[in-house]
Amino acid sequence: MEMASGRNFSKDFPSDSSAIIINEAAARQFGFNEPISETVSTFDGNSADDVHVVSYKIVGVVKDFHHESLRTNINPLVMYLSPNRGYISFKIQSEDLQGTIDDLRSKWDEFAPGQPFAYSFMDQRFTALYENEQKIGNIFGVFAFLAIFIALLGLFGLAAFTAEQRNKEIGVRKVLGATIAGIMGLLSKEFIKLMIIAFVLAVPIAYYAMDWWLQDFAFRTELKITTFLSAGVLSFVVAWLTMSFQSLKAARTNPVNALRNE
Repeated sequence: MEMASGRNFSKDFPSDSSAIIINEAAARQFGFNEPISETVSTFDGNSADDVHVVSYKIVGVVKDFHHESLRTNINPLVMYLSPNRGYISFKIQSEDLQGTIDDLRSKWDEFAPGQPFAYSFMDQRFTALYENEQKIGNIFGVFAFLAIFIALLGLFGLAAFTAEQRNKEIGVRKVLGATIAGIMGLLSKEFIKLMIIAFVLAVPIAYYAMDWWLQDFAFRTELKITTFLSAGVLSFVVAWLTMSFQSLKAARTNPVNALRNE
């Protein structure tokens, strides 16, 4: 957390037991232009008969940070000192993670014998917020790979079929002086037209599908045209390499073998 104004809690200020730190969203919610030294009050009490007003003085404001999922806007946050014995947070080095955990466990057993020692990692808890998105990403990745693989197999077979159908034409063109590059361009031209049509049809569908999915997030990435162009260029390169194998094979065939039956 980065301070926007004011200070952090400090042992040098015993009065911090009745102080709070808020985020910028809370400052806007309260309507404070200069939040430092402002007072915020709330109700406290253990029962209906023991309700009383407690006031806190703002000593610092932290810049807004994501303390919830990116699906939601950054909500107002108030932090205060409290003798909460539920959890203890540690910032540790990761070079000897298991050794650190063992040391913490021994200290825990020393101060709280017989109590279960349970722990979790902040990064894992944060990652769990997006577990569904990760699963969806993995599923789509697998199906995308299968779709591309099947499409390339079909393209490979179609290129082979086209080259076989135009075998004699290729032989005549080679006899008349056609180059290998020219024949490869001739065989690839029709497929390139089909890929351009497929790209033009796929981009709007992909854009609206991705934009619809991102609507669930208050903070989301922008869909840039470069993303779709990169995908299109990569698709063209992979498809062209797939076709080139059959096209090169057909272009390098001896024309005598294609025309000997004529």
